[in-house]
Amino acid sequence: MTTAEALSVIPAAVLRNLSDKLYEKRKNAALELEGIVKHLTSAGDHDKITAVISLLSQEYTYSPQAHNRKGGLIGLAAVTVGLTSDAAQHLKQIVPPVLHSFSHQDSRVRYYACEALYNIAKVVRGDFIVFFNQIFDALCKLAADSDANVQSAAHLLDRLVKDIVTESEQFSIEEFIPLLRERMNVLNPHVRQFLVGWITVLDSVPDIDMLGFLPDFLDGLFNMLSDSSHEIRQQADSALSEFLQEIKNSPSVDYGRMAEILVQRAGSQDEFTRLTSITWINEFVKLGGDQLVPYYADILGAILPCISDKEEKIRVVSRETNDELRAIEADPAEGFDVGAILSVARRQLSSEWEATRIESLHWMWTLLNGHRSEVLVFLNDVFDTLLRALSDPSDEVVLLVLEVHACIAEDPQHFRQLVVFLVHSFQHDHSLLEKRGALIIRRLCVLLNAERVYRELSTILEGESDLDFASVMVQALNLILLTSPELSDLREDLKQSLVKDSGRDLLLSLYASWCHSPMAMISLCLLAQSYQHASSVIQSLVEEDINVKFLVQLHKLIHLLETPTFAYLRLQLLEPGRYIWLLKALYGLLMLLPQQSAAFKILRTRLKTVPSYSFKEEKVARTSSGIPFFNGGGGLQISEDGNPNESSHDMHNGINFSSRLKHFKQIQQQHRLHLKSETQSRFSSASSMKEL
Repeated sequence: MTTAEALSVIPAAVLRNLSDKLYEKRKNAALELEGIVKHLTSAGDHDKITAVISLLSQEYTYSPQAHNRKGGLIGLAAVTVGLTSDAAQHLKQIVPPVLHSFSHQDSRVRYYACEALYNIAKVVRGDFIVFFNQIFDALCKLAADSDANVQSAAHLLDRLVKDIVTESEQFSIEEFIPLLRERMNVLNPHVRQFLVGWITVLDSVPDIDMLGFLPDFLDGLFNMLSDSSHEIRQQADSALSEFLQEIKNSPSVDYGRMAEILVQRAGSQDEFTRLTSITWINEFVKLGGDQLVPYYADILGAILPCISDKEEKIRVVSRETNDELRAIEADPAEGFDVGAILSVARRQLSSEWEATRIESLHWMWTLLNGHRSEVLVFLNDVFDTLLRALSDPSDEVVLLVLEVHACIAEDPQHFRQLVVFLVHSFQHDHSLLEKRGALIIRRLCVLLNAERVYRELSTILEGESDLDFASVMVQALNLILLTSPELSDLREDLKQSLVKDSGRDLLLSLYASWCHSPMAMISLCLLAQSYQHASSVIQSLVEEDINVKFLVQLHKLIHLLETPTFAYLRLQLLEPGRYIWLLKALYGLLMLLPQQSAAFKILRTRLKTVPSYSFKEEKVARTSSGIPFFNGGGGLQISEDGNPNESSHDMHNGINFSSRLKHFKQIQQQHRLHLKSETQSRFSSASSMKEL
């Protein structure tokens, strides 16, 4: 039917009043129009109704004139009311012009569009579900409208649409979700409230499976947790809490997709977002089962940083989750990626936070104990990081690193690699040796067997070309050997070096490297009760050897002689006739000390306490100063172990001390030449600087 024929159905006065600037006239015209459409509906004349709708749309709702648009909108609503139950067949004509008016620049037009659609919706109810996505999109925009009246009208319309959707069987959640997902990234607070409201309403409908589509809009909800509006944060949190409860009660949940989202959100700058995501991850680890196995590495990467979070609640939940995850016995055959988890632990070992580094090491240790062969495949990727971690400022971290290293070093080639690197690290970072050397060596001795560690260190240092470092390192190892409770068994073995094969082998394994330090060598001989050799070593020292460094070390040794470690030595002084070489060695040390030094006074005082008569009845004379000396009348020769009638110093228990002394002198000569070369080099450099 043509427009002209439609005009013949509607009186001119009605058409004129529809575009009047006064609302009352437009309203009255709409009522008359409603009556006309009712009459046409009764007559079944839908062609004329179609013409009327077309006229209202083209001439009014699409008109550039605001009053015409307002009249067209109220007119279309009136037509729908007039059609009543027959309105559904005309909705494709009626709804689009109304939706188009939502974007009009005039706020009053937008307001009347809301009013019109509200009245249309009341009439057709579920029949307009086919336009739901378009209506939702329009409402989403109107939620952020600048005009308060429009917002209010849109809110009323929104409530009606929600009622219609919840009672409709035609609503398609599958078609709606893409639109919802697209809108979830909007930042406007009004739109966010609108979206959360719809999610909550749809989730309350039993026949709509919102949980199944949760991965599509979960990230958007988490994004709202950091909104500046407390109300929006609260609404988003409430919605998330409800979904989490549903997850706990649901037999089928897509944990994987959501886990990816949660992992990202766990790194949020917002504290509340981090706490919520970690809480969700905690529940997922408990509930997810096999589904989560491929995501363990990502989850661990989210948990470890949060263990050091500034917020206590986050730390507590993160630790609980970490413990839960580590307790799970996963199988690489089921997708448990050892390499990926190891990579996460390695990366987090560089964290600035101590607690995170500690837990990273716990993970490495756990993986080594549960999946050793798989971990060793990736050893090259983590070994350097583990070695560097030995320089960590935290003692607890260093001790854990050593436990991991000890676990790896069960294999001989890895043991050698570890000890070589340790020596290399100490060589290039003397502060590490000074501050952590004792801690590292002592712990390794506990974890890996003290003798094994010392033998390997000695082998490496024996061939060390950096003589200065070799000397410093041997001095450090010697001090640890003499003072550490962990090495008491090693000391006991060395004391038996002249009577037991095990002690002899240990002494010989250390001897070559101990040659780099005269004072370390003297200490080793005293510990091994090789007193005659100790005396020979002291006698071999020359002027260049007696320097400040030497005297400092000698001072330390004299103090150590007064400790429980050397109690046996002090008790042997009760038998001076039997231990003549011990006395000679101690006198030799006394002669090297400056008389005014504290060490000299300590040692001299100790020697004064040596009894005049041995309990073995060898007579001992004393000088006027009170220091004992021995009458040579008997001509008795005392061996290394104190037994008489052995005159040879060359061999004891298979040890060729003469050959060893020769080797010691050769090494010391190398040190003297090296010192002389360095001194000359410094002198030349200084002279060159003066000439400049």
